[in-house]
Amino acid sequence: MGEKSANKRLMILEKARDIFSKQGYSRTTMNDVVSACEISRGGVYLYFDNIKDLFEAVMNYEYDNQEDLSEKIPEDASFADVLALIVKEKKKEILGKKNNLSTAIYEYYFENKIAGKKNLLKNDFDSTLYVLEQVIQGGIDAGEFYDIDAHRAASNLMYVFEGLKISARTRNISESVVDEEIMYVMQGIIAED
Repeated sequence: MGEKSANKRLMILEKARDIFSKQGYSRTTMNDVVSACEISRGGVYLYFDNIKDLFEAVMNYEYDNQEDLSEKIPEDASFADVLALIVKEKKKEILGKKNNLSTAIYEYYFENKIAGKKNLLKNDFDSTLYVLEQVIQGGIDAGEFYDIDAHRAASNLMYVFEGLKISARTRNISESVVDEEIMYVMQGIIAED
């Protein structure tokens, strides 16, 4: 694919992402994307066969371009610092309302039962769960966290994050509610001095 073609594909992805974030997956049509891109219908279909194909490309682009959290971690960070950074990033994800794809992503997975390695939502959950478990186990070993089951604590934290993300989209919960729920779980992990 040439540079001009790659740029046009990227422009379609970015316009489609904006539409999906505003309208969700179920209510977005190829006509919406064609109108937003201000190119011919054939110009969009040259790159994407249908709305599902386009949304999968948007999701892949989104996941491929996520910030690398490890770049934000100082070398001398404690396990508690790393856990706090992960929580801070998850909180931003939970409360992020502008230009957010999470509603569309949930709709997509409700409509399309995607299993295994192709399920980006599951992969993201599992990889974050793994990192959390490693951080919690490291904190336990270093005496920063209570001596608990690291896997169960990480799982519990992930399910709280997911529940809060859905609640933020469906019930408009406040930042203080998000803080309270996360802090409640964190009290069972971080040992007090």
